[in-house]
Amino acid sequence: MTTDPAAAVARTRALLVLRAAAIGDRLVVRAHHGDGARDSLGVLTARGADTVTIDTRRGPVEVALADVVAAKPVPPAPPRRH
Repeated sequence: MTTDPAAAVARTRALLVLRAAAIGDRLVVRAHHGDGARDSLGVLTARGADTVTIDTRRGPVEVALADVVAAKPVPPAPPRRH
């Protein structure tokens, strides 16, 4: 874990967002991944004690809450152009 106070506040806020979000809400979640971070943008489809699942365009992504750095709700996706 980081000792940076700003990062700790961001992480706490992210976990509160994930706790308050309803299944079906659209979110973006940033989580540690290897040496960097990975963003998952999509619909919250499941929430467990230690993970959340985001249904992205590329399929479902399970994110460990221990790895979450940031999260926020986002508006619905714009309609696809034809």
